[in-house]
Amino acid sequence: MKLRPLTGAHAVSEAMRQINPDVVPVYPVTPQSPIAEGFAQFKADGRVDSELVLAESEHSVMSIAIGASAAGARVMTATASQGLALMWELLPAAAGMRLPITMNIANRALSAPLNIHCDHSDSMGAKDQSWIQMYAENPQEVYDMTLLAMKLAELASLPAMVMQDGFITSHCVEAVEILDDKKVKSFLGRRKATFPLLDTVNPVTYGAMQLPDSFFETKLQQIEAMNEVNKQYPLVAKMLTKLTKRNYDILEKYKLNGADAVIVTTSSTSGIVKSAVDNLRKKGKKVGMIKLRLFRPFPYQELAKALEKVKAVSVLDRAVAYGANAPLYAELLQSLYSSNKKPKAQSCVFGLGGRDIFEEQVEKVFTELLSGKIQALRYIK
Repeated sequence: MKLRPLTGAHAVSEAMRQINPDVVPVYPVTPQSPIAEGFAQFKADGRVDSELVLAESEHSVMSIAIGASAAGARVMTATASQGLALMWELLPAAAGMRLPITMNIANRALSAPLNIHCDHSDSMGAKDQSWIQMYAENPQEVYDMTLLAMKLAELASLPAMVMQDGFITSHCVEAVEILDDKKVKSFLGRRKATFPLLDTVNPVTYGAMQLPDSFFETKLQQIEAMNEVNKQYPLVAKMLTKLTKRNYDILEKYKLNGADAVIVTTSSTSGIVKSAVDNLRKKGKKVGMIKLRLFRPFPYQELAKALEKVKAVSVLDRAVAYGANAPLYAELLQSLYSSNKKPKAQSCVFGLGGRDIFEEQVEKVFTELLSGKIQALRYIK
């Protein structure tokens, strides 16, 4: 393995170079653009032979991705924010046709008002479109999860998104261990499409109309496929761990032993929470953290079990659901609903539009949890 300084965006480009997908349709959008630019440079330098399609919009990007994947091609793309929003009409089409497209997202706030910085309103808005969703903490996880997502998507015959925080991770340089090209190709193999459109000996139709007598059954198959990902993810993660020596469990449980107060979060914020946990542990405070890597399908049972011995939990959401509970918090409540041992739960919304969160603010959340006097909803401003 080689150690290289890479941003989160360029970690994706490097993974894409090694994968050498058949088709890559792209359209630039901040802060995703360096992913597409990096891969385009590899194409210009002759280091990949992918069909790089420079589309006129993100709607066209996903349309091209769907057509190419249905034809049997291995397809990758990337987007963010308004670009993902423009794709939304086609997200359920890709999933409903069971096409294993891999898409990287550099999380960015949705307009209005216009904002180019990080929150999770874009990907959380797409959480129920039957795409596998994974959240990465740093450039190393972005690289590894891109490989993991492609393997998982092709195993499940479902599309997958890998999220990283826009600018915070996408433009942050860290040391990233890169696998040898041969190991990446061996890990992924070649895509073997079940029903490729280009198989003229066995012709098929994609996107045909289904009426009430069959539509329901098709959706049940899709539901079953997504539920199976809960079983498939650990198997694929173990395969990747053998190559990288890095653990990619669905949940990262950080200093959970003996913890009375726990924060649940995702993505780059996990690093800040870990620092706060370390500092408070030195002071004798029983605190810990759970980081979710896999958000769709949601690991309800795993999360409930991890929180069985915890007295109080706070969920840090970098997105809101207007008129409802914040997305991650809502899933936590559902996880705990059937549990006999329920900690007190708090929702903390933070970081909208890219506003920073600091270690002292996280420590205040822990202090409140340990006090037992918990405010049900907090906005960390």
